[in-house]
Amino acid sequence: MNFEVKSVFKAVCLSLIILKPTSLYSQEKYIPQSSTEIKLSFAPVVKKTATAVVNVYGARREIRGRTNLFDDPVFREFFGGPQGGGRERVQQSVGSGVIVAAEGIIITNHHVIEGMTEVKVALADKREFDAEIVLRDPRTDLAVLKIKSAEKLTPIELSDSDTLEIGDIVLAIGNPFGVGQTVTQGIVSALARTQVGISDYQFFIQTDAAINPGNSGGALVDMQGKLVGINTAIFSRSGGNQGIGFAIPANMVKVIIQSAKGGNISVKRPWFGARLQSVTSDMAEGLNLARPAGALVASVVEDSPAADSGLRRGDVIISVDNIEVDDPDSFGYRFSTKGISGQALLGISRGGKKILLPVSLKLAPEIPARDLIKFKGDSTTPFGGTSILNLSPAVAEELSLSTDQKGVVIADIEAGSVSEQLGFQKGDIIVAINGANIGSTSEMNTALKRGRVQFWRIAINRAGQIINTVFGG
Repeated sequence: MNFEVKSVFKAVCLSLIILKPTSLYSQEKYIPQSSTEIKLSFAPVVKKTATAVVNVYGARREIRGRTNLFDDPVFREFFGGPQGGGRERVQQSVGSGVIVAAEGIIITNHHVIEGMTEVKVALADKREFDAEIVLRDPRTDLAVLKIKSAEKLTPIELSDSDTLEIGDIVLAIGNPFGVGQTVTQGIVSALARTQVGISDYQFFIQTDAAINPGNSGGALVDMQGKLVGINTAIFSRSGGNQGIGFAIPANMVKVIIQSAKGGNISVKRPWFGARLQSVTSDMAEGLNLARPAGALVASVVEDSPAADSGLRRGDVIISVDNIEVDDPDSFGYRFSTKGISGQALLGISRGGKKILLPVSLKLAPEIPARDLIKFKGDSTTPFGGTSILNLSPAVAEELSLSTDQKGVVIADIEAGSVSEQLGFQKGDIIVAINGANIGSTSEMNTALKRGRVQFWRIAINRAGQIINTVFGG
């Protein structure tokens, strides 16, 4: 082929790319070959996806009563206190969300609506709707909202986020700083980011597309106009964008949506039943591993799916259904997105040999029963404002505790309550009260009803550490 024919052929190919970029890109990933191709607009992708991105507004009303201190005019003037008998303070949260189903199902970040009593959603066309909070999942920092509209909404299509590659072009769509819908462009900077410290399930897409406060809950989309992630957080020393943003992968989002559509108020995840730890460089050599990767089994809970599969202490999990895992966080993500039926195939390194173990995907049992006790905020005990449950594998899973622990646990604490002021925390396990060991909520009730005491001596287990405290009776 001579030079002239080559030039004509190249021009024809280029014209096809410019005239029909969508059809060409939908077949396979295409690498731009010239500056002309690079200048192609992202407008078609934005038009396809932007209407599915919404603004989320949440409000929490707090009635603050009057205190005697403000009767002193000097104190009132100095501190700018209220002039009347109390006031109402409204705190607003502004974030973003994404329509994922035509009947008005919207996904957003849990931290956007956390603690909110009223939530509103504004569509791209400025229409506003009251939203119902269908599901909250702080473990993934995701929440599901539902709005009622007279017409079907246009949802975004979810991608298989496992097909993303580092270097892929992505767009971030949201409402940064509350200025209105904004689109920014970047690339996938990294995949499977763990150790970020944002949520229990850490397995994030990292991007340099500009993400700022208000973008939380917004969409990260690919060049096919599909949702690949929910923008969640940024790494910043100033509070603004510095080119390091994190998004929750679409495959995790699918699990949350399925739970909500199934009528669940909490996410149903498979129970594993083993405590895992990271593999260090020093450990790798002793475990006959080529590199420090995988999830080392530190302990296995009796009668759990992990135990039933034949998993042993000292095994290293290196894959789930033939997809490699680098650490316990990546294993947790892979396992939790498998659903709660059937089996998953674990790749194990045991004494330098690789074996495969099938593990059942099923819910954690609720044995013993929860047997909830809720103490009023004005309780005469240190536990005023707490909700106490018996520990079971199911409760432990919900509270991100080790499933081999037993006893009673603080499942919730009211804001401003006696127990919060004394320093108790959600997830604290009550070990003993005034010398009496506590193994169930009924035993705790008995220990607290022995009449007024001069002192409360309480032992709790917090993250494996026993803390002994004494409070006045």
